[in-house]
Formats: sequence, C-alpha cells, structure tokens
Amino acid sequence: MRTLLVTGPGGSGRTTVAAAAALASARAGQRVLVVSADRGDTLGTVLGGPDAHPGLTAWRLAPDERFRDDLLAVQERAASAFELLGAERIDGEELTPLPGSEELALLRALRDAARADAYDTVVVDLPPAPEALAVLALPEQLRRYLRKLLPPERQAARALRPVLGRLAGVPMPAAWLYETAARWESELAAAQAVIEDPATTVRLVAEPGPAGADAVARSATGLALHGLRTDLVLANRVLPDASADTWLAALRAQQDKTLAEWETTYDLVRRVRHLGHDPRGADDLAALGVPAPAEPPAPAEWPVTRTTADDGGDTYVWHIPLPGAVREELGLVRRGDSLVVTAGPFRRVLALPSALRRCAVAGAGLREGELRVRFTPDPDLWPRGR
Repeated sequence: MRTLLVTGPGGSGRTTVAAAAALASARAGQRVLVVSADRGDTLGTVLGGPDAHPGLTAWRLAPDERFRDDLLAVQERAASAFELLGAERIDGEELTPLPGSEELALLRALRDAARADAYDTVVVDLPPAPEALAVLALPEQLRRYLRKLLPPERQAARALRPVLGRLAGVPMPAAWLYETAARWESELAAAQAVIEDPATTVRLVAEPGPAGADAVARSATGLALHGLRTDLVLANRVLPDASADTWLAALRAQQDKTLAEWETTYDLVRRVRHLGHDPRGADDLAALGVPAPAEPPAPAEWPVTRTTADDGGDTYVWHIPLPGAVREELGLVRRGDSLVVTAGPFRRVLALPSALRRCAVAGAGLREGELRVRFTPDPDLWPRGR
C-alpha cells in the first residue's frame, strides 16, 4: 500500500491537492482511500459528492464517538479508585472531545487503512504544518513516554501492588493499567509503521511567495529531522505567464522568484496553475493536473564516518540531513544513549547508533544543509587498545 500525506501552510489548498491526487490515482485504476482531518466536509465539497469516481472512497474523521467510548471505559476500569476519591461519575452524553482527539483519530485511520488491506493508495489531507508534523511524530513520542512511565518489566509494580492496596483500602488498578498501556503500544506501533513505511511520502503544498517559501523551508527541516520523505513540492495557484494587469504581473514576478529558488533547492517541484476560481468537482480537479503519488524517493542516509588524527585518535561524525535548518535555531543535548536534536520548533529524541554509544560528543556544525555531530571515544567506556 502506498500512502501520500499532504500538508502545507494554512490556506494553501491542501484539501484540493489531496482530492486531485486521489482522483488521479483512482482514474489510473488504483483502489484509493482519501482521508480528511477537517471537521467540516471540505473534502466532500471539493470532490463534488461521494460519487466522484467508483474507485475512490472518502473518509471524514469523527473522533467524538471513539473519544467518548475510551473515556467511559477508563471510568469503568477505575471505578473503585474514583469512588475512594469521592468523584462523581461522568455521563456519556455530557462528554465532548478534548484537544488532541482529532490527532489520535487520524492515527487510528492510518492504522485501520493499513489493516484493511482494501486499498492500493491512501491519500491523507493532514492539518497545516507544523501541526501535521506534530501528529506524525506523536506515535514515536507517546511510545517513548509509555516505556518510561509504564515499562513492560512489571516486577516492581507486582511487588508493590498488595502494599498499595492495603494502604488505600481498595484494589489498585496496576494490572489493567499495564494492559491498557500494552494495547496503546500496539496501536501506536501500527500507526508508526505506516508513517515510517518506505512507501509513505509527504507532499508539501504552498503558494509561491515569501510566506510560502518560509513555510516550505521550515517544513522541509521538520520532515528531514523525523526521517520523512517528500515526493514533491507542489507550487499551487500559479498565475498566468503574461498579464496586462500590472498588479497581477507583479504578483507573478514574485511567484517566479520563489519558483526559481524552489527548483534550485528541492529535487522535484511541480507547478499547478490557478483556475481563476475555487476547484469544485472531478472536472476541475482533473484540470489542475495534480499527479498521483510517485515512486517513493530513496531514503536519506544518516551515515557515521570515521577519521584518524595524526596522534592516532579516532573521531566519528554522524551526518544528519537538515535542509533549510538555521544554525542559530539548532540545539543538541546528550541523554544517555540518545541525542535530543532541536531545529527551530521541531525536536526529536534520536537513538544513537551503536558505534557512538561509547563516545562523547566533541562538537557539531551545520554545513550544506547537513548537521554533522562529532564524537570521540570515551576512555572510561572504550579504553584505547580494544
């Protein structure tokens, strides 16, 4: 199954591009699912209705019902603890989804689409970047938090549970808590597998111009940090080449400047012309010429290289591609066998390659869109001569 994740700055036409890419795949004979994270039925409006193409299925997320079921299930499992605290039970009819429920519903949709094995291509209309990047990073982050808060090794919890139960006077919910954590671990791992699958790519959509250029550069940095691959940068709503209107001509000149920068910086840029109106229905979507998901690019390598100084000492360099990163916005912190990398608003905890876990960080530099972190062997962990 091929997955195309569509994002870009707000108002750039992400939903239209996602619908057009899905329709192009369906017309090529693919079984296509298109998923929208928009609470309004913007996707249905753009497609012109549910029957845009017989090979195309559209899902609109409805997180309210699942959120309600999950919270009521937690309430039932922890009923004894809530009664001890004198808490009043919550009725299902009064529950409304909390912030974050849409993101979890989107991750479930990715997981369910992969498990269904009923589609050749899945196109996802993501929220605006950088919110979309936060959603895509969520499975990895939550799994790390779960392992720290509720490690699978439950020996300590088993030993303390009877003592805690006697102190509190009620059975402690340790067993079901770990069971719930295991279920969440399984669901998050399934969503993460789809996001990290070699057949999953991201399409960046933006209008060419100063604001679009800044948004694409920042998004490209975040995608690279999280190991996500971009199939193309789509320049949306490109104005006609020649216009007698000086105002439109000035806007097109501004677009041309950005387009030239993008075509120099990024591997593949596709232009989509402005139709002069908001696209609606299958004919308009086809007229845009948005391509179906392409063959995924090769994954970017994060190699570790080794050099030997004149004194015989070794230096290892970890090469982390970060296109568009700004030196002043970079941050590095070593935490045990992990490296916390910050690039502007994005942060990721990276597990160190095995060769670097017995080394100390000796410095770092940003060159040609690549973060190069230098390591030297730690003599306490890697004595000379081994």
